[in-house]
Amino acid sequence: MIRRYGDCARDQKTEMRGGSGTIRFEHFLDGSKDEYYGKGRLFSKIIIDPGCSIGYHVHEGEMESFYVVRGRPFYNDNGTVFELAPGDVTLTRDGEGHGVENRGGEPVELVALILYK
Repeated sequence: MIRRYGDCARDQKTEMRGGSGTIRFEHFLDGSKDEYYGKGRLFSKIIIDPGCSIGYHVHEGEMESFYVVRGRPFYNDNGTVFELAPGDVTLTRDGEGHGVENRGGEPVELVALILYK
């Protein structure tokens, strides 16, 4: 199977997890077709515009990893905030929490993967 970029499903969420602004998603896999074989629920590009954020939240029964493609997001890793750069990777394990904020002047682009425990 090949899914062309223009065929990726897109959506957006406002004030995601108590954050600010609108977060955009470009989904690489289609969760409604069980392309994850029951092992996960998200493999997507996340676009966070300047001034927008995903609020701090805890993952239960799953893990999430971000790969920074573009921009310099501020990442809350279990209460400690770090500035990230392109090429950095994060891992939030089951029972841990995170949040991400774009304080810069250009969009932040992340590749996100959520897998079940």
